[in-house]
Amino acid sequence: MKVQTSITHIDKDGHPVIHGMALARLVRDHSFVESIFLILQGRLPEAPEQKMFDALLTAAIDHGPGTASGQTSRITASAKNSMHTSLAAGILAMGERHGSAIEPAMSFFYEHVHEDPAALIGMLKEQKVRIPGFGHAVLTHDHRKDMLYAVAKETGFYGKHCLFAESIFEALNKVSSKVLPMNVDGAMGSILCDMGFDIKLARGIFIIARMPGLVGQVYEEMTNDVGIRRMAEEDITYTP
Repeated sequence: MKVQTSITHIDKDGHPVIHGMALARLVRDHSFVESIFLILQGRLPEAPEQKMFDALLTAAIDHGPGTASGQTSRITASAKNSMHTSLAAGILAMGERHGSAIEPAMSFFYEHVHEDPAALIGMLKEQKVRIPGFGHAVLTHDHRKDMLYAVAKETGFYGKHCLFAESIFEALNKVSSKVLPMNVDGAMGSILCDMGFDIKLARGIFIIARMPGLVGQVYEEMTNDVGIRRMAEEDITYTP
């Protein structure tokens, strides 16, 4: 099997090289966040990019055991599965409604950024199309959006896509029967657009961000070892 890659190479002396940069230099002089950026973008980040990317990963690091990925990871671990099996189960629980909305949000922002938000929302409401990056199962206001936009403004990455996302939020909530906050996916997606990231990286970036949280959830489940988790019988209704 032949593979062509520009990412990682082991030189003739056995030294790893990442995008042309010696791993030894990365270990000595650069952070993990810088190295992730290098892996994904093929270059080290400028200082504002580093700060913004660090904030993006930190904002999504965990959101408790109640999320689909958190629940699935912990239930899998409670059945005495390994760390990597439990993490894989958690990742597989990320779908259209959890952990994957950054990609369609970025696609929406990139495609419609120059359109009139009110007219666009009116048309999509009529077509019963859900806007990715808005709404939350628990929150009426996602403070992670505020945190990220504060850093985006500080670093110069609060651009046209962030402005458009805020306009969509305003237009959406003028016609919605309930509060639809811009969630972390919408905030991350709009900032990644203003940073020029490829849509195809979106879900991967969320997984990178959430993985430490899932490791912590699984480790806590393994350490507490309260026994196998299952749905309570009183929560199950039989309908013959």
